[in-house]
Amino acid sequence: MAFEGLSAKLQDITRRLRGKARITESDLKEMLREVKLALLEADVNYLIVKEFINQVQEKALGQDVLKSLTPGQQVIKIVKDELVELLGGTESKINFTPNPPTVIMLVGLQGSGKTTTAGKLANLLRKQGKKPLLVACDVYRPAAIKQLQVVGAQLNIPVFANENSKDVVHIAKQAMSTAISKLNDVVILDTAGRLHIDEELMTELKNVKANVKPHEILLVVDSMTGQDAVNVAKTFNEELGIDGVVLTKLDGDTRGGAALSVKKVTGRPIKFAATGEKLSDIEVFHPDRMAGRILGMGDVLSIIEKAEESFDIEEAQKLEKQLKKKELDLDDYLAQLRQMKKMGSFSSLLKMIPGMNQLKDVKIDDKEFVRIEAMICSMTKEERRNPRILNGNRRIRIAKGSGTTVQEINKFMKSFEMTQKMMKQMQNNKGGLKRMLSGIDPKELKKFK
Repeated sequence: MAFEGLSAKLQDITRRLRGKARITESDLKEMLREVKLALLEADVNYLIVKEFINQVQEKALGQDVLKSLTPGQQVIKIVKDELVELLGGTESKINFTPNPPTVIMLVGLQGSGKTTTAGKLANLLRKQGKKPLLVACDVYRPAAIKQLQVVGAQLNIPVFANENSKDVVHIAKQAMSTAISKLNDVVILDTAGRLHIDEELMTELKNVKANVKPHEILLVVDSMTGQDAVNVAKTFNEELGIDGVVLTKLDGDTRGGAALSVKKVTGRPIKFAATGEKLSDIEVFHPDRMAGRILGMGDVLSIIEKAEESFDIEEAQKLEKQLKKKELDLDDYLAQLRQMKKMGSFSSLLKMIPGMNQLKDVKIDDKEFVRIEAMICSMTKEERRNPRILNGNRRIRIAKGSGTTVQEINKFMKSFEMTQKMMKQMQNNKGGLKRMLSGIDPKELKKFK
């Protein structure tokens, strides 16, 4: 996962600071030396690290922080504030034109993930009420057009392509006319890339920019390439002029140096981060939330947003009514498990909960939930509705059908019985079940801001 190494080191440093009633100047310098090493190991640009450390030191010494009643907390706050600033300061949104369609041009090197990102971005914008059109402007890479068409079909989002033309500017203009006639308010251009930046690539992209006049040019960079990603961003910005960056494969980079360097080097914000392989695995980049995750302070707002986006409130209310009449059965359990899976991996959600990163013993294996789903699906309707009838022979059959062992079945059933008891207690607590199933009331968000 992104920032894993950096996060572990910084959390260890802040944990030691938090418990100190008094911090000397030498303590601060030692702490900053460790922070400096952690950032360099995370592949953050050396000059950026130097500036970051100087800023923290200047603020910590200049505000009589060390003499305050809670010096450790004050220093941690300064580190977080500077980290937020390094990541971009505030969330940067897409600039939608009042006269649609808004044209978003995706650029980047070959292999950075532009085509998949085009689909993910279109999917995200559709959830926000937009009507996107994907445009295949990569006429060079074999099967590039087909790949975008497959992505579009999976999402049920229209794709414009002209396989008889190699004129990218002409294709883009045709797409604009189609978007206007079909009332698409967002046009996403999936442009060609190269293995390396070359003059031919830049000339083509400049021609598209001059003729189509995109409202947003977003550079898609592979975060796993580290400093190379930063250099690519710098060159594209100087040659073409970009409005923002989309970081892909952020889930695979344990260092995170690209995310911490790209804003400072280019002056352009990170607007989106792709965090997985699914076409729903993209999120708006929030510098403050990311800084909170890195320092182990959690990211409650993102959990709430994922819940609101993924949970079917009608299904939750329907389940609540059922549970008022009867106790939780395995069909209900499976329904809730599948609702939770829509939010993403359980291990990634755990990392967003404040303080959970500090619990080294807590490990969640997402494969365990796959096995549980297989167990329940291997049961008959009668067994799911009345788990008490699961005798030895039935458990042997379920284990064979789900590719698990009887011991695993027994372990799961024991935990399920505990869940049943907990649900009964919540039924007795008026409103408790509704709050759990329906997510958090939007008013509750204010408590976390």
